[in-house]
Amino acid sequence: MKARPPKAPEVPAHPLYLPESDEVAWSGRFALQLVRFRYRRSDGTPSKPLTWELWRRGQGVVLLPYDPWTRRVALIEQFRLPALAAGEAPMMTECPAGLLEPGEDPEAAARREAEEETGFSPDLVVPIGRFMLMQGGCDELMHFYCGRTRLPEPGLAGARGLEAEGEETLVRVLDAAEAYAQLARNEIRNVTAAMALMWLQLNAPRLEEEWTRA
Repeated sequence: MKARPPKAPEVPAHPLYLPESDEVAWSGRFALQLVRFRYRRSDGTPSKPLTWELWRRGQGVVLLPYDPWTRRVALIEQFRLPALAAGEAPMMTECPAGLLEPGEDPEAAARREAEEETGFSPDLVVPIGRFMLMQGGCDELMHFYCGRTRLPEPGLAGARGLEAEGEETLVRVLDAAEAYAQLARNEIRNVTAAMALMWLQLNAPRLEEEWTRA
């Protein structure tokens, strides 16, 4: 029997999940599975047979660098092919983010991504929460964080990214109030940055009190 790719493990057993078949259709950088199954309805009866494509991306991290002394945030801009395919502008405004390495601690990964993509190293990190991004077709589970970071004056803070991965991230420092305004105008159009900024807008007063005393 051919071994399954490590990035395409079988779906875990669950009382609501009634599997019938599970085929690995693609095992490139991210695996794609074709899963035929039924699920148990609320009355206990099985659903009709369903066949879903399951994209296996695994777990990732997002970190929003925040300077509580000057009330600034650091965001990045980078080219995103899927955004272009969706009819959006391909240069997306985002938070530093990335995927977990095997066995890597999520907070450590968030700190690593912030350093690689912005050049800034937060000295304090707090969790925001864990959220699914595409629960209708992908297993990606993201760990969100906010990090206390000393940030420079607003403006373009240079280009970063891993050359080996063909990555270029343009780092932009801006006042948190301006970031909130861009979000309200729907100019920040990806869920990770939007959620992190919404969380910060609610929690900034508390962070400023706690972080500027620490």
